[in-house]
Amino acid sequence: MTFQSIHPYDQIVIAEYPIMDGKALEHRLESASTAFQVWKQTSFQQRSDLLKRVSVLLRSNIDKYARLITMEMGKILAESRAEVEKCAMTCDFYAEHGEEYIRDEVLESRFKPADMRLGKVTYEPLGVIFAIMPWNFPFWQVFRFAAPSLMAGNVALLKHAPNVVGCALAIEKIFQEAALELALPPATFQTLIVDVDVVESIIAHDAVQGVTLTGSEYAGSSVAALAGKHIKRSVLELGGSDPLIVLADADVERAAAVAVQSRMQNAGQSCIASKRFLVESAVFDDFVRHCEVKISALKQGNPLESSTTTAPMARVDLAEKLHGQLITTAKQGGKLLTGGSVEGANFQPALLVDVPENSPAFNEETFGPMAAVVRVRDAEDAIELANKTRYGLGASVWTRDTEMAERIAWRINAGAVFVNGLVKSTPQLPFGGIKKSGYGRELSYFGMKEFMNAKTVYIYD
Repeated sequence: MTFQSIHPYDQIVIAEYPIMDGKALEHRLESASTAFQVWKQTSFQQRSDLLKRVSVLLRSNIDKYARLITMEMGKILAESRAEVEKCAMTCDFYAEHGEEYIRDEVLESRFKPADMRLGKVTYEPLGVIFAIMPWNFPFWQVFRFAAPSLMAGNVALLKHAPNVVGCALAIEKIFQEAALELALPPATFQTLIVDVDVVESIIAHDAVQGVTLTGSEYAGSSVAALAGKHIKRSVLELGGSDPLIVLADADVERAAAVAVQSRMQNAGQSCIASKRFLVESAVFDDFVRHCEVKISALKQGNPLESSTTTAPMARVDLAEKLHGQLITTAKQGGKLLTGGSVEGANFQPALLVDVPENSPAFNEETFGPMAAVVRVRDAEDAIELANKTRYGLGASVWTRDTEMAERIAWRINAGAVFVNGLVKSTPQLPFGGIKKSGYGRELSYFGMKEFMNAKTVYIYD
């Protein structure tokens, strides 16, 4: 059995990869276990050197990796290049700041028990961390996990999505090339070309001490159950139906521009894309007009051509699902102002307005280039509708009153709220959600410590 990489734009098969047999899988698991015994004893400087070398390899081959991303999952080349650059930046960040994030914490004198001479918490790596990653950001999702995990002293096993195996193998090669150049264990990062039927056996393996998944709510639920069954730590980053609130005093033109950017980048295939635009009545028509102009001007097409602004979706079935959500929403009263036509995986960027609360465009995660605009009475109405979702990943608020924006941010049920700007992930701040958007955090020192043992050291006086 093999996995196929299919170019989304024209559906041409570009590569096939055989699935590993049980013997090959067991060898990689044992190699990871052996590598951890060495890697956990390396200095922070050695780990930093590895990440810095990986960063150099990423940047020196950025065009090659960008083209691979585009060929496998379809995003335009400019977005692919930006993704690779973000991975390199994140490696540099953890190489520079990782040691500081996880240094020992000594108990302050005022908290010490009478019999204590020294009390501290030291952070130690757990072991092999198994990562199940999606196709929409085939490099970034991996590096978002791998850079902090390796800097912490853990080693990584990657099960990537079946349609981006080429990216998975390229990432493995980068890490292994860097490790060999520095005389470090190459098995600190390995790719597993396996199907879902062996996921439980991997999670159950004694060497594996944690599992992290970015994907659908269903996949997250399944993996969380397995992690619980085998008593392994887990982090889940799942779907989102992120609200973008535009109040009457906002810079409407800029809000519309960023809203369209957020919704349409990566062909709308982003968990933290703004998906529901909740716009106060006083500026609703103006906001919609700006959005319609910008969305109508987008050119959906061949992602290898520089004139293309919106790539095809990653798979035909995903485009068909999104189209079904559009049709159902329109039947329920939503109005389609532009776009929405489908040919294969090519979905013309769409704008729906007056979207009812019981429609798929409001209630479900719409994973593609389709924006939904909802009219709200005021800030209170916007907050209520923003929280009327099973998800809780990100949100944004647009208003010139930043004090009000902070009060609104406190009341929105989400892992992150951005004010007057694009919702994004950055290595300096934790990333993750609540409710059906998952649990745990990636990035920042929160992310590094998710898969570490906070060990108490108590020395009597």
